[in-house]
Amino acid sequence: MLTDPLQNITIVLVRPQYAGNIGSVCRAMKNMGFSRMALVSPEQDPLSAEARMMATSAKDLLYKAQSFSSLEEALAGFRWIAGTSARKGVRRGPFISPREISPEILRHARTLPVAILFGPEDRGLTNRDLDPCHALIRIPTHPDLSSLNLAQAVLLVCYELFLANLEEKHKSEGARTKGKGGRKDESSSSGLAAPLAEFQKVEKMYAHLEQLLLRIGFLDPKNPKRIMHALRRIFGRAQLSDRDVAILRGIFRQLEWFATHPDRRRGSL
Repeated sequence: MLTDPLQNITIVLVRPQYAGNIGSVCRAMKNMGFSRMALVSPEQDPLSAEARMMATSAKDLLYKAQSFSSLEEALAGFRWIAGTSARKGVRRGPFISPREISPEILRHARTLPVAILFGPEDRGLTNRDLDPCHALIRIPTHPDLSSLNLAQAVLLVCYELFLANLEEKHKSEGARTKGKGGRKDESSSSGLAAPLAEFQKVEKMYAHLEQLLLRIGFLDPKNPKRIMHALRRIFGRAQLSDRDVAILRGIFRQLEWFATHPDRRRGSL
């Protein structure tokens, strides 16, 4: 278990448009104790003079940031993913504020690699970008202007996580002090939930489910993503482990067999 869960959280900038914002994000992250950044298809050179100037004392984060050509590639290996958005829509949500969700993010980050996604400056993350997310974050703002500068958004989310982490450290220190009198710590690690499934395994499960539902006529072939978005939210709230995914895929395979062997199916009744 990590002593500092902030070091297990990666800020992922998806298709950032301006090099200066990338540098500013590095500075915002370092202000709050974060050190891992990933870039997905940046439109400008993340090591340009402008980016370095805006990063100031956080150039080390800029130099070690990893770049990827796709979001799928960037998320390989992550076990818990959150996405940020200011846009509303029928297929979006439910959203939660950074303050409300910070304890959950920290809980996962103590044992799992966590990614938090931020979209491009002009339009934010698309529905497809948000598909892998276990949770969706919206920063409360005045209704007259809901969109934030990219670095501002990153700073606010990181700030709430930084404060929540400080608070949990203080509680932990207080509990240890009380425990010195001989009282056993009740917060033992027994009964911990199984680790969440890897991103790639979950995505393969969704692809399998979509194929199955198309085969049995449950999804509209012209717009299968409409229902799949809802199913992703349902399964995302379930916090699936590797074993959960394996069981579900076993069910899917059995349903596929059942749907494609009508003669044997009738004979078994």
